[in-house]
Amino acid sequence: MFRKAKSIDALVLTLLALPAIAHFVIFKYIPLFGNLIAFQEYNIFSGVFHSKWVGFKHFIFMFQYAEFIMVLRNSLKFGLYSILFGFPAPLLLALLLNEIRLSWFKRTTQTLLYLPHFLSWVIVGGIFTDLLARGGLINQGLAGLGMEPVSFLTEPRYFLGIVISLGVWKEVGWSMIIYLAAIAGINPNLYEAAMVDGAGRWKRAWHITLPSLMPAIVVLLLLRIGHILDANVEQVLFFLNPLVREVGDVFDTYVYRVGLMGGQYSYTTAIGLFKAFVGVLLVVGLNTLSRRTTGESIY
Repeated sequence: MFRKAKSIDALVLTLLALPAIAHFVIFKYIPLFGNLIAFQEYNIFSGVFHSKWVGFKHFIFMFQYAEFIMVLRNSLKFGLYSILFGFPAPLLLALLLNEIRLSWFKRTTQTLLYLPHFLSWVIVGGIFTDLLARGGLINQGLAGLGMEPVSFLTEPRYFLGIVISLGVWKEVGWSMIIYLAAIAGINPNLYEAAMVDGAGRWKRAWHITLPSLMPAIVVLLLLRIGHILDANVEQVLFFLNPLVREVGDVFDTYVYRVGLMGGQYSYTTAIGLFKAFVGVLLVVGLNTLSRRTTGESIY
């Protein structure tokens, strides 16, 4: 009877996993074969099997092209600033919310913080474009204080700050949920023992909460670093214009502009492979470093 029950459980679990397995096979693994066009002079009418093979021609051109260096620099800055400001924000927010004792206030605040996640970048971009425009509400406030209006949307020095700040604001509440779930799993006896020993809130957070969150922090940080060259194309593209292209054109917008709009499929696929290689290299290297220093790793 027990053997039969186990076989039925295994069958049920397999059936439950089949849709997810099919999703990854169809949409993740099969498309990997399309990366072959990075080594071809791909022609959309000839297809993958009949296009001319050119070896590493597109990779060589990629590193010699001046515009590629500019896009690489912008992508690295965007990724590093996003991690520097965007990664600690949900952790700090979760730690602060965890200290709130009024449950209704805590739930309301949490709901308000993750609501922006469900807004599309078209809506967010439209709202803040109106707010930051020359005649927008912010410039009207500056004019009321006797200050000159600022061209937030056309000045290169403001571009990264605006786009990254909006990205943090939009996603910080959603990312915070992971840390709150991890905090909820911490043994409350640890906090009670610390209180008996006279530890205050900050000491309990530093010596109990943070060490307990370390596995989640390491995993999320490593996964985030693996996407350091990635950017939300909608997030950047909405605010990108010719006046800020020198500081705002990242790999995703460049691939969209040159690959999809310009038809250079092989060249932009080579860029995609370069991004993937850098991401894998960073994840493997930092995962090894994390395992040796903290004992935590993702595999």
